[in-house]
Amino acid sequence: PDNFIRVLEQNGLLNEYTYWAIETVLQQAKYWNTERSLRIAVNLSPQILMDPDFIKNMDRIIGDKDNGKYLTFEITENLFLSEYESLSGVLEYVCNLGVHLSIDDYGTGYSSLSRLIKLPVNEIKIDKSFVKNVDTNKDDEAVVRSTIDLAHNLGLTVVAEGVEDEAAMNVLRKYNCDIAQGYLISRALPAAEFEKFMKDY
Repeated sequence: PDNFIRVLEQNGLLNEYTYWAIETVLQQAKYWNTERSLRIAVNLSPQILMDPDFIKNMDRIIGDKDNGKYLTFEITENLFLSEYESLSGVLEYVCNLGVHLSIDDYGTGYSSLSRLIKLPVNEIKIDKSFVKNVDTNKDDEAVVRSTIDLAHNLGLTVVAEGVEDEAAMNVLRKYNCDIAQGYLISRALPAAEFEKFMKDY
């Protein structure tokens, strides 16, 4: 992604690609949800959220809560700080379509508690830099523990990124982290292999 997203940006194609990705993900999620209930997360760049046609395209692609319930949009923590005033209305609109909102890479930026309370956020993703050594680094453990406590007190779900071994998973279980994401569970898979993974899981 680091390579092809940069190329898309350089050629002015990132917005077109993102709208295609959201539409494709939604169709895939609706297909998978015939057997089980799940949401698929899509990372959104600041550029796409600032697009004047973003809301119009969300109406076209998602339309209503019947479709929005299949999607989560992940937005970096720094975006909440730098563009909070201009984006709050857009984020509220998206949430009214039933889409969940997730703060990606939490802990690496400067979002304040007051803004977390105001925003229609459903989920916080603890950055992998804090998770990687959570079983051996007391400072990282303190960040993870306090973030989980804070998020749960605000009624938010917590996802730990970059979980690569059982030692880290055990710490996350200890502090009641809701969801783990990382190579311990699975690497990225093509759709057909993911279907098999879900059946075997």
